[in-house]
Amino acid sequence: MKSVKFWSKQTHGTSILVALGACLLVCCSSCSSMEHNNSKDTDSSTAKTYWKEGVIKEEFLYDTAPFPSCHSATIAETPAGMVAAFFGGTKERNPDVEIYVSRQIQGKWTAPVSVANGIQSDTLRYPTWNPVLYQVPGGDLLLFYKVGPKPSAWKGWMTSSKDNGATWEKPHPLPEGFLGPIKNQPVLLSDGKTLLCPSSTEGDGWHVHIEKTTDFGKTWQMTGPIDNAGFGGAIQPAILVHPDHSIQLLCRSKDRAILQSWSKDNGATWSPLTKTELPNNNSGIDAVTLKDGSFALVYNHVIPPPGKYKGARTPLNLAVSKDGQHWSAAAILEDSPVSQYSYPYIIQAKDGKLHVVYTWRRKKIGHTVIDPQGLKPLPIKDSIWPAIAGYVPPVPED
Repeated sequence: MKSVKFWSKQTHGTSILVALGACLLVCCSSCSSMEHNNSKDTDSSTAKTYWKEGVIKEEFLYDTAPFPSCHSATIAETPAGMVAAFFGGTKERNPDVEIYVSRQIQGKWTAPVSVANGIQSDTLRYPTWNPVLYQVPGGDLLLFYKVGPKPSAWKGWMTSSKDNGATWEKPHPLPEGFLGPIKNQPVLLSDGKTLLCPSSTEGDGWHVHIEKTTDFGKTWQMTGPIDNAGFGGAIQPAILVHPDHSIQLLCRSKDRAILQSWSKDNGATWSPLTKTELPNNNSGIDAVTLKDGSFALVYNHVIPPPGKYKGARTPLNLAVSKDGQHWSAAAILEDSPVSQYSYPYIIQAKDGKLHVVYTWRRKKIGHTVIDPQGLKPLPIKDSIWPAIAGYVPPVPED
């Protein structure tokens, strides 16, 4: 920017106005130059917006609710529109925690409605956990969830809706030993009847397994647990299906990285766990296979401090990949130093848009809509999120 010389207070008023006018002209010229600079990685004024390219909507499912805390959201597209669910109550693990559902009608979300609780008797009540929605093609909307005092002792339950989430059938428990999809969405295989449900247990260490139903929840089979291969274990897997029909699991872990396992036989057998190139802060992730055969992953791209296996739950990131092994940074959905932004869940709608729901500071559920065609991915190298000149990553608050 050119320098402008200002006269002293004793200078004639007209001269002062000229100087000020010159300054304004220079400033406007500078602003115009910045607006026409399309180099996102060099212009500090647009560095932050670079990571919002493709994001077309950001909102909360609700502004106020009859509960102070919420967590673990899920979303599904029904013939009547989007339906979301999550658990809410006094706080996680409290017996008053119930499963709530919100429906999107004409672009607006309905107030959360309780559809399931953990009441066992007049004197015993447990919290509910981790709902997972699944829309059966041409059929019911399924809702899986857990009931129990803690993750190591919870039981699997399910219910269903015949009217796109407006009303629900009486819930019923899954067969003994079955939990259903533990956090992330089931995937229907190409035969049109085999529904793979990614699951895990936390009772005797962390272990991942797969539950399978060929009649949408009436009968069940189980595969696993998958070999931990010396790692500290994994939970909450997400399923990716590759063009050659191989299946990949991506899992939360205590090993400072997202772990993976592979199946070449439609989920009948699985390889031992191995590390991916992506970090994990011991928090939930989710991933989805896109219509073009590529993949999208939502997670906290956080490398825990040295010697630790937990890290902050901020920022919340979106990465994309063509092969499930090499990933590119695509978007930062939340980056406030005020944690937490966690437990994301992602789907691709019929129109191609991505929908992500996630926990916003345990107070609300965030909903972000993304046009994948608008993303401008940059390769992730050596587990490091690529730097953009002018963008300052958050320093999480204690």
